[in-house]
Amino acid sequence: MIFRFESPWFLALLLLVPVLGAWPLLAKKWSRPSGLRYADVKLAASAGRSWRVALRPMLTGLRILALALIIVAVARPQTGQAREIVKGEGVDIALALDISGSMASLDFEPQNRLEAAKVVISDFVQGRPYDQIGLVVFASNAFSQSPPTTDHNVLLRLLDRTELATELGVEDGTAIGMGLANAGNMLKDSDAKSKVIILLTDGDNNAGEIDPLTAAEAAEALGIKVYTIGMGRPGQVPVPVRDAFGGERVIYQESTLDEGTLQQIAEITGGRYYRAEDTGGLKQIYEEIDNLEKSQVEVERFTRYQELMAWLLIPALGLIVSEMALRKTVFRKLP
Repeated sequence: MIFRFESPWFLALLLLVPVLGAWPLLAKKWSRPSGLRYADVKLAASAGRSWRVALRPMLTGLRILALALIIVAVARPQTGQAREIVKGEGVDIALALDISGSMASLDFEPQNRLEAAKVVISDFVQGRPYDQIGLVVFASNAFSQSPPTTDHNVLLRLLDRTELATELGVEDGTAIGMGLANAGNMLKDSDAKSKVIILLTDGDNNAGEIDPLTAAEAAEALGIKVYTIGMGRPGQVPVPVRDAFGGERVIYQESTLDEGTLQQIAEITGGRYYRAEDTGGLKQIYEEIDNLEKSQVEVERFTRYQELMAWLLIPALGLIVSEMALRKTVFRKLP
């Protein structure tokens, strides 16, 4: 819903309304009313003010309010409903995200690998409003979190709720082949000219029933391009672990990443392989993929406005008629 004034400069006239409201008081203060001399004014002073005299300033208030409504009406307030017509085709994308225990590593400070990935992926999704995007997560097995959809608010909520396999209580592991196969299955019925999988992992394939290269060949047969991202710094990385007493401490473990397999997956499907060693690098990778996979869409925006002038003029007319009627009847002055 959009609200606007077609002629907003008329609203400047509202600055005169307080002046007009104060004018009777100022005129009364500056003028010298005529008077008569009385021998004794005690009787008149004790009479007090009648309700008609007390409420008579209300007539001026009605007239001022009517004037304010007329000024706002002349500025032509309008409400509008904006619509978009999208022509062309977007890109159908499946995001395959590793949630194995090693994604808890703290080399993407101040966040762990999974949380850093979720932030960067969220920005990527928000930058592609016309694409159908789905989400697959994998550890020792793969799960579809969201089918391809343009309702990115739902997708982002599901992404935000994504947790590590160790926190979900599922078996740990890294089934790259299963994650890739699940993402490919998500896009197999897509009619889009461009179908893309973005697979992010920080380990090597050590679980699942499907070999990653077999899954890559299946994706290539379906016309799906796969971008693979290897996440993590080489060498020893800090990893939080729980001790026997339920507390948490940080130990250093060797970061393992099967870059060779990830490169082969990308080559088989016509995609690219990337290595991300920090959050800034990961963000640049998704920005590059975003530039490589542009949606071929044209967006036409138009807004239909509805005039609200009548909703102000009718009450203003009612106030003017009421003020005139009261002035000629209840608050009528005797000559």
